[in-house]
Amino acid sequence: MYLLMCLCLTLFFFSSSSLCSVSSSPPSSCKLRRKFHLNEMHKPGDVVLGGLFEVHYTSVFPERTFTSEPRQPSCKGFDTLGFRHAMTMAFAIDEINKNSNLLPNVTLGYSLYDNCGALVVGFSGALSLASGREEQFLLKENCLGAPPVLGIVGDHYSTFSIAISNVLGLYNMPIVSYFATCSCLSDQQQFPSFFRTIPSDAFQVRAMIQILKHFGWTWVGLLVSDDDYGLHVARSFQSDLAQSGGGCLAYLEVLPWDSESSELRRIVHLIKTSAARVVMVFAHEIHMIQLMEEVVRQNVTGQQWIASEALTTATVLQTPDFMPYLSGTLGIAIRRGEIPGLREFLLQIRPDQNDNDTFGNSMVRQFWEHTFKCRFAPLPGWVEAGGAPCTGQEDLTNVETEFLDVSNLRPDYNVYKAVYALAYALNDMLHCVPGRGPFSGHSCATLQTLEPWQLVYYLQKVNFTTSFGDQVSFDENGDALPIYDIMNWLWLPDGRTKVQNVGEVKRLAFKGEELTINEDKIFWNFEFKEPPQSVCSESCPPGARMARKKGEPECCFDCIPCSEGKISNKTDSMECNSCPEDFWSSTHRDHCVPKKTEFLSYHEPLGIFLTTASLLGTFVCAVVLAIFIYHRSTPLVRANNSELSFLLLVSLKLCFLCSLLFIGRPRLWTCQLRHAAFGISFVLCVSCILVKTMVVLAVFKASKPGGGAYLKWFGPMQQRGTVLVLTSIQAAICTAWLVSSSPVPHKNIQYHNDKIVYECLVGSTVGFAVLLGYIGLLAILSFLLAFLARNLPDNFNEAKLITFSMLIFCAVWVAFVPAYVNSPGKYADAVEVFAILASSFGLLVALFGPKCYTILLRPERNTKKAIIGRGAMKS
Repeated sequence: MYLLMCLCLTLFFFSSSSLCSVSSSPPSSCKLRRKFHLNEMHKPGDVVLGGLFEVHYTSVFPERTFTSEPRQPSCKGFDTLGFRHAMTMAFAIDEINKNSNLLPNVTLGYSLYDNCGALVVGFSGALSLASGREEQFLLKENCLGAPPVLGIVGDHYSTFSIAISNVLGLYNMPIVSYFATCSCLSDQQQFPSFFRTIPSDAFQVRAMIQILKHFGWTWVGLLVSDDDYGLHVARSFQSDLAQSGGGCLAYLEVLPWDSESSELRRIVHLIKTSAARVVMVFAHEIHMIQLMEEVVRQNVTGQQWIASEALTTATVLQTPDFMPYLSGTLGIAIRRGEIPGLREFLLQIRPDQNDNDTFGNSMVRQFWEHTFKCRFAPLPGWVEAGGAPCTGQEDLTNVETEFLDVSNLRPDYNVYKAVYALAYALNDMLHCVPGRGPFSGHSCATLQTLEPWQLVYYLQKVNFTTSFGDQVSFDENGDALPIYDIMNWLWLPDGRTKVQNVGEVKRLAFKGEELTINEDKIFWNFEFKEPPQSVCSESCPPGARMARKKGEPECCFDCIPCSEGKISNKTDSMECNSCPEDFWSSTHRDHCVPKKTEFLSYHEPLGIFLTTASLLGTFVCAVVLAIFIYHRSTPLVRANNSELSFLLLVSLKLCFLCSLLFIGRPRLWTCQLRHAAFGISFVLCVSCILVKTMVVLAVFKASKPGGGAYLKWFGPMQQRGTVLVLTSIQAAICTAWLVSSSPVPHKNIQYHNDKIVYECLVGSTVGFAVLLGYIGLLAILSFLLAFLARNLPDNFNEAKLITFSMLIFCAVWVAFVPAYVNSPGKYADAVEVFAILASSFGLLVALFGPKCYTILLRPERNTKKAIIGRGAMKS
């Protein structure tokens, strides 16, 4: 009774007088100052549950003056489905009373009120439930006693539930809504006694986002109603959509409550001209009706409509005028359930002819008059105008009414679960074992002393399974386990509308939302019967990245091709990723491919040419060596220092062969060996030439009087020793170079971005320069000595050949240095090989060409007499 006492002190916000007053004389009592005249229905019981339903969907408010008594608004527009919701609660209570396992020895009753689609009427009904129907109450000293109702099922609208919960929640009156979805009602700090059997808009929004992501719709429009339901959805949708990265809103519009034509024209024109092909609507039926009337006037086609749960099963929209535009609509609907025995219960409803208004007979009469188009108390002229009087014996099975269609129970099923939730909570509370209870001193509640806040405790822990197999429990926010059916509107050729189930979305424990859609069943109201594209910018293909347009949402972007060396291998990449070092981007920039490798290969034309030239030079050296060995006893061979000639031919052969080390993929051993072999071979060659030149000069000096002393310094042993010492110096240089900073193979990626150039780094530039410088020093020295001996007699005219050969040698290597420095990659190796071959061929031809010519083609000159004769004539 404490609730009644507190309510007696509450000023009713729309009334000019107090709801009740407390008398000052004992015994204390509370008396209702006035009663609300509402559509209601009652059934007595040991425990009474309240219900608030939309039996009429609109109200007409009378004019009010300051001097007149306040009058209740009149209800208009009978809502058959709303009445069925109320009857579902009556059925559930009747079924519970017949169930010996649930609340045995306790009879449940109900008090049902019609909110008439108006907050003021719904709030009046809620206060009536809390205050009770007795005109005067005697207050007990201890304020004990059961309240008029122990819990309330309802209200239908979120705004109504917010208002009612704000007041009744102060007294912990349990309210279990079957249709209020505003996510704000999940705030248990503000609404501690509010529960619901319908998912909140927070889950509804996430379910919508899952659908958008499934079909790739990233550019959508959002229409919401101008109330708590719509505005909370708008805020939640914007926040969740941004967090999920699932898309952007092309526009967000608030639908007016009144049919303001200019505002609706503007909104519909925006829908028509926007690039967004998907329109989501979170509103009530009246908003959608007004909107669709303007859509029809402007003939807006080609839109994919997505309806919230408040509209998905609204038959008032499935008309021949609207369906050409709404066919193919996708929507989420409250979970469909089955309630065995409900249809039989509904068929038993009859208006009581002997009781005009007791226990809400007026509500049944209104349903009867609406269904059979008759009147119980006909106005004058009603019968004359063709109207029929109601008898109360009409047969419901003879009329076509959705009231009896229990094949698609959705809000009704939520009402059914809400009533059972209250019943199971009450059952658990009454089965409490004294001394083990959850309340102060481990006490339990009793039927005589139970209070609403005690039922709230048990509601938080309720857990049961319906006959349809659905588990019902509430989380810490008072929300039931969310699940929605995904529906699709199909306009049949005969003009009927079929709302078919094409999937479901539900939340799994610890797994988030799970979406299941059967796309084969979906009807698309488009030319190609395929889901539309609704994007601000087309997806960026692999090989490109997204670049947001300045000042526009993130869904509006340009596609920028990836630069060279970078790729994106999926659509709508935010950035391009660099390929690994040994890889490069493909032509389409969608994957990395191994970089092309470049080195002087045996298989390319240049490599084949140089290899052939090297082998040819080696072969010619071998032939010349064979000729000299075969003719080693001839005067010409003997006169040209045959031992040094043989050694020179061997060194030339090594020079030709060392060029092969520069061809092929560089490896550590080839890099280390190529320059060492090149340097030592050429020093051996030039050393032989230098010693031969010195021998020529010594012999010439010895031929003069008193010159015999020169020959002792250039005997065979001295010649060999000189060549060995000069060559050993180069070997020492190479050893020091290899030990200190050895040449190594290197993958050069600086020359070409898309190629790997394999080359040998010389390691120490100083070592390489010393190696070349030493060869050059010996070559210049040989050239100078040979130049000085160029005018000696014919039998010593090898000095001319040496001069000419060293001139070729020096010219080649002087040209080599700048060409080598400026040649990238494999071409540097090719230049060095070419220099080696050119200088080797120059030496071979210049030194041994004339001799072979004489030996092979002019043998008459290869005699001692001929050689001495030419020398004497020259002298």
